[in-house]
Amino acid sequence: MEAAFPIVLIVVCVVALVVAFASFVGAGKIYEGIGRGAFALDEPERTKGPEPGSSAARAEADAEIRQMLEAKSARREARGEAPLDVDAELAALTAPAPASTDDALREEVRQLVVARNERRVARGQAPLEVEAEVDRQLRDLGA
Repeated sequence: MEAAFPIVLIVVCVVALVVAFASFVGAGKIYEGIGRGAFALDEPERTKGPEPGSSAARAEADAEIRQMLEAKSARREARGEAPLDVDAELAALTAPAPASTDDALREEVRQLVVARNERRVARGQAPLEVEAEVDRQLRDLGA
């Protein structure tokens, strides 16, 4: 009986080693799937909406703003207040911002563009046209 103990011990260890290896190999796919799925934020193949700044994106934004204004108007009417003029409110909310650019802000953006151009030239890339890039950045910032 004592002679069987080392054999049983070795067999149990070998079987445990085989099971551990099989678990390790099989679990690789499971760990790769963590954080993936329908609600993952980093999936590139997810369907996207329209490109930002496109006419489709503006139309979608206008439709959503109109829905919110109509709901606001309905709440006002339910309280006994005068309804909102949805079209006038929509026009006021979606009107472009006034084109008053602060000279100090424009100069600061110009300095950033000049510094970026210096880095681009150092990397061997073509420099950007400074004034056009300043205008683009100010437009993107809404300034």
